[in-house]
Amino acid sequence: MNARRLAGEPLLHFLLLGAALFGLHRWVSAPAREPASEIVVSRGRIDNLKQTFTQTWQRAPTESELEGLVEDHIRDEALYREAVALGLDRDDTVVRRRLRQKLEFLFEDPSLAGEPTEPELERYLEENAAEYRVESRLSFSQVFLDPGKRGPELEADAARLLAELRAQPDGADPVSGGDSLMLSPRYENASASELVRLFGAEFETALRGAPVGEWFGPVTSGYGAHLVRVESREAERTPELAEVRDAVARDLEARRRQEGLDAQYQALRERYLIRVERADP
Repeated sequence: MNARRLAGEPLLHFLLLGAALFGLHRWVSAPAREPASEIVVSRGRIDNLKQTFTQTWQRAPTESELEGLVEDHIRDEALYREAVALGLDRDDTVVRRRLRQKLEFLFEDPSLAGEPTEPELERYLEENAAEYRVESRLSFSQVFLDPGKRGPELEADAARLLAELRAQPDGADPVSGGDSLMLSPRYENASASELVRLFGAEFETALRGAPVGEWFGPVTSGYGAHLVRVESREAERTPELAEVRDAVARDLEARRRQEGLDAQYQALRERYLIRVERADP
């Protein structure tokens, strides 16, 4: 009988399964072995178990409950050690990620935990100014013209209404000449990103270079056409440190921690011979 035929025999499969079950039974029911290592439940560990119980249940554990906590800790430790000895921690993504996190925590340099100085914050803000730029802001009024209602008369209606708006005295209500729209007829200190989100990039670009205090248009948005008057504009700028100090300090501390972890990892990596087996192109 050749090897391929032998591998397909049901009797062989039955014998192999039986042998595996027999081995497992022998391992579970074997006489007590010499302890592989000592499990010590220290006084400090017992105090920690009592403290955790008290914080959870708002009372101290009874003697019986404390014995149960200690026994559960011993059970947890014994099963953990046996699992590691059997290699059950290998190729487990969750376990590997948790161990990595704990090691990276140990890698963190306590000397980097101090609060950054003012010069360090100033320098970091200067080097990363683009990340903290304050967007330009506009206050403006808009009159909407609905292409669905106006049809081919849209361009002529826009020109006529624009002339009327420019002739109106300051303070007059411009909305009555336009069509209804769910958006507001006036916006105060709207940021550039807000304009893009509400009206579209083309609309924001048109308002960015528009004159202040004068009706102009029509300007196209995702809704249709608008006649717009920009009333005030704040240019994009780099903020003073006082405005963004907390954010800069948080980012600088995070950068330092990451740089420390990277340095520790590089030192650790150099202790290994790395071989990457790549598939042929």
